[in-house]
Amino acid sequence: MKTFIAFLISFLVTYLATPLFRKMALYLQVLDIPSCKKIHKTPVPLLGGLAIYKGVIVAFMFYAASFKGIWPVIVGATVILYMGALDDIKGLSAQVRMYIQILVAVVVVSLGVRITFLPETFAGDIIEFIVTVIWLVGVTNAFNYLDGLDGLATGSAAINFLCFFIILYSTGQFILGFTAAILAGACMGFLPYNLFRKSRMFLGDAGSMFLGFSLAGMAVMGNWAHDNMVKLAIPILILGVPIFDMIFTTIMRIKENKIKNLLEWLRYGGKDHFHHYLVDLGLSQRGAVFFIYYLTFSLGLGAIMVSNDTAIEGLMTIMQASIVFGVIGVLIVTGKRHHTSWKKPTE
Repeated sequence: MKTFIAFLISFLVTYLATPLFRKMALYLQVLDIPSCKKIHKTPVPLLGGLAIYKGVIVAFMFYAASFKGIWPVIVGATVILYMGALDDIKGLSAQVRMYIQILVAVVVVSLGVRITFLPETFAGDIIEFIVTVIWLVGVTNAFNYLDGLDGLATGSAAINFLCFFIILYSTGQFILGFTAAILAGACMGFLPYNLFRKSRMFLGDAGSMFLGFSLAGMAVMGNWAHDNMVKLAIPILILGVPIFDMIFTTIMRIKENKIKNLLEWLRYGGKDHFHHYLVDLGLSQRGAVFFIYYLTFSLGLGAIMVSNDTAIEGLMTIMQASIVFGVIGVLIVTGKRHHTSWKKPTE
């Protein structure tokens, strides 16, 4: 009942606060302006992430004493949120965003939030430290890149948090599960404005990076299994779509000579993500969103089922997910070739 009430608080506060933040974004002219690199045709208010944050914080305030153990991730995600809001309002360079993300990740890891999968040696600690920083920064940006269609990042995050919630509660990790429920509630409170309403609103960088950092931190803090392979497999499966999108998009950009170094990768923006390819192949924008919801939910079910298994089952589930994404990648590349050849004029 306590969890349900917290979920309901975050849902209702976010749902009721979103129109207010939309009016504020319109008043301040914090808008996502259409361009050749974007799908929407009219300016859309940003700052939706602040509405989600409002719902999360109000729910936390009712149960403040419960969250002492996870405050590094909450504070880190808050810093990321305000950095994203500043980027939405004023605009920050890709380098500045990356430096701030790395700094926040380093501080959070220094406070004890760390992936553990190696023996407790000096070298093992250093490797785990670096891997955790890369994970936090990588997932934060991967979720930011996923925010390319109405409702995609918000709905995907809600599914991710709910999958984490199920595993956390089934294994007795009630505080972290409580947090997952609150974050899921806030996402679902914002989703109608992001997906269905005519008076729509976007998450903005603030919202997408806040959700990405929160998911990445939760993945690190959760004790998903006794076996290290299963422990690593569960977050990778649940967050498989944004991870695939980042890897696939990076490979395609390198292959097509769109980027040549990390700086160009940070600066590059275009309609060449997983969801864009789905639209190019013939799905409607909403159809592409629900296709990715379906895929995300399917991977989440796999993670829930493997949570009580051994290393071999964890490895096989990761291999199965890799095969699925490999098939999707081949279909996208093949479809893109046919689409390109079809558009060329015949001689």
